[in-house]
Amino acid sequence: MKVIVFEAESYEEPIFSPLRRTHELRLISEPLRAINAAEYADAEIISTFLYSELSRSVLEKLPAVKLIATRSTGFDHIDTAYCTQRAITVSNVPSYGANTVAEHVFALLLAISHRLLEAVERARTGPYTPKGLQGFDLEGKVLGVVGTGSIGRNVIRIGRGFGMTIIACDLKPDHELARKLGFRYEPLPELLAAADVVTLHVPATPATRNLLSDNEFARMKTGVVLINTARGTLINVRALITALRAGKVAAAGLDVLPDEPVIREEAELICARFDDQVHLINVVADHVLLRMPNVVVTPHSAFNTREAVQRIAETTMSNITAFTEGRPQNTAIGNGVNPNRP
Repeated sequence: MKVIVFEAESYEEPIFSPLRRTHELRLISEPLRAINAAEYADAEIISTFLYSELSRSVLEKLPAVKLIATRSTGFDHIDTAYCTQRAITVSNVPSYGANTVAEHVFALLLAISHRLLEAVERARTGPYTPKGLQGFDLEGKVLGVVGTGSIGRNVIRIGRGFGMTIIACDLKPDHELARKLGFRYEPLPELLAAADVVTLHVPATPATRNLLSDNEFARMKTGVVLINTARGTLINVRALITALRAGKVAAAGLDVLPDEPVIREEAELICARFDDQVHLINVVADHVLLRMPNVVVTPHSAFNTREAVQRIAETTMSNITAFTEGRPQNTAIGNGVNPNRP
């Protein structure tokens, strides 16, 4: 079969190379886009990562595709309705960095609580003094965890280690987990009202789009800290900017933004490349967040440790191999939703 791995990195070459024994393999450093999709019309299996486009208009240019092996847990970036229509199987990586992303949550939170970015800049450029850099302790604070899947429960575990009080919400509360890890479940409105820190760990779905908007920010404590390492679309960015400017949200740590691919490819803004999924007003709001002094933004890098990216590549390789052998695994589309997906 013809297999094309998009957004390929050098470390992935030895992992995917065994496919060359029985298949035609190409590793492409660029993402799959509408502008280049026709070049790969004969691809039967494609693997993509963060910045490829997998809309209907792109997939229509790939008539031979039978498998999309996304190198991610979430698959909200894929037109799953069209894949179902075309009988295209979609496989994902159910869990590769539950601890990795959870650790990044606290990297962002500690950067905020100890004002690390300002402190490092002060130490480099002067004046060499802690005056005006007072932060806050995590111990004793209430941590609100929205979503208690594999990442959320690792966040809870780490938060308990810092001496934080944990409350959580989830559509399917796991009360045995709550007993074991020492936290309690609350409905989202009550969680937002009680938490000193709110961290998001739910997938992007129509139901979770703008999960936090004006009404939700109004419920929060004044001075709350918000962390998002899940999906940018969970937060209405204009509402967040308003809350940050008013002081309702004291600070935010964001590893995800709604329109990351457009921010990453700013040249496309000059070409006015906007479609139904990308709105100019959100892009502008994203850029405002990038420049606010009380916001710490990382470029969707929470997953990016040596161990996690190795697991991603190895699981994807296993998914492709299993599909070619007629035993699809980790299937999000094509063989039912994977029950192990967090």
